[in-house]
Amino acid sequence: AVAAAESQIGVPYVWAAESPGHGFDCSGLTAWAWGQAGVSLPHYSGAQYEDSAPVPVSDMEPGDLLFYGPGGSEHVAMYVGSGEMIEAPETGQTVHITAVRLGYGFVGVGRP
Repeated sequence: AVAAAESQIGVPYVWAAESPGHGFDCSGLTAWAWGQAGVSLPHYSGAQYEDSAPVPVSDMEPGDLLFYGPGGSEHVAMYVGSGEMIEAPETGQTVHITAVRLGYGFVGVGRP
C-alpha cells in the first residue's frame, strides 16, 4: 500500500477523485493504495476510520492511516515510516510526503 501511494507523488489533488496519474483526494489515495494491496476501503475518510482497527501512535507501522476531524471525517493520510506520512491534502497541492502531524484535529491511527 505504501509503495502504491508513493508511486502517485506529484499527482494533483482533485476532490472526490481516485484516478492514478490524474488526481486523488485524501481518502481516494488511501483507498486506491490499499486496493493495490488487496484491501478494499470505502472512499470516505470517516468510513475508513470506522473500518480500521485502532492503533496507538507508539505502535504505528507503514501503511497505517492517520485520521483528522470528528470521527476521522475531515482528512486521512498514510504513515510511511520514519515519522513521515503521505497525503493528498487540498486543492492546489499534490500528493506528497510530509512530517506526521499529531495536532490539527488528529483523532487517531487505524490499521486497515
